[in-house]
Amino acid sequence: MTRTAIIPATERKLKNRVSVGFAIKNALTFAHRSLIKMFRTPESFMDVALMPIMFTLLFTYLFGGAIAGDIASYLPIIVPGILIQTYLTNCGVAGMQVREDMDKSTTNRFISMPIARTAPIAGILIAEWVRFAIGGIIVFATGYVIGYRPEAGILAVIGSILLMMLIAWCLCWLFTFVAISVKSISTASATTIMIMFPLVFFSNAFVPTETLPSFLQFFVNHINPVTKAVNAVRQILAHGTIGTDFWLALFGALVILAVFIPLTLLAYKRKV
Repeated sequence: MTRTAIIPATERKLKNRVSVGFAIKNALTFAHRSLIKMFRTPESFMDVALMPIMFTLLFTYLFGGAIAGDIASYLPIIVPGILIQTYLTNCGVAGMQVREDMDKSTTNRFISMPIARTAPIAGILIAEWVRFAIGGIIVFATGYVIGYRPEAGILAVIGSILLMMLIAWCLCWLFTFVAISVKSISTASATTIMIMFPLVFFSNAFVPTETLPSFLQFFVNHINPVTKAVNAVRQILAHGTIGTDFWLALFGALVILAVFIPLTLLAYKRKV
């Protein structure tokens, strides 16, 4: 008869303490898993691939003449706006994936394995960089097809995409925390939409702030952080320079990252 060793709880906790290198390796493995899931289900790219094209064409040809006088004058306004909208409205996707794994008890199977407990959530968030890169390329490719030519050139385009990828990735941690904390995945989805849509549409992403009512102008110019990101991207694309808005947007994103990484990991550990 074989004997089964019973590992005390204290010893199991010690076994869960892994090195940083081991945790990174586990996270990259789960990132690879997430990428495989993405590319095996092409419909998961609809929001980051098709929506930017639809919104760019819709806003440009319906509102370009009314807002800027002609389409060519509206493109430097709308393309950066669509870039911000694409990233911010997709920040909740990673949280939905984490919550889906938890609701299907897939996470319970993961934590029974000899891996870092935070690897599944970290891997999903790492994989989001690929989605964001695809979204940024599609936004500027669509703008190029309809006539948009950033004055600062291709390096400014790359810099704008990288800036928004970083900001969006930081926000992913916030919305992953929301997805883990609420009661259901449907509640998480609704909460994400209720937070992000006002931030995107009550900003200068699509219209000049001068056209807004005075009370909205105050919110857009002084409270809404999306405005800073929009201004930073437009300055990079138009002049190839960075200014105060760039540093304010970057600082705000890093504050969110510093606050919500520990909160998200703590909530995740409590749930699993």
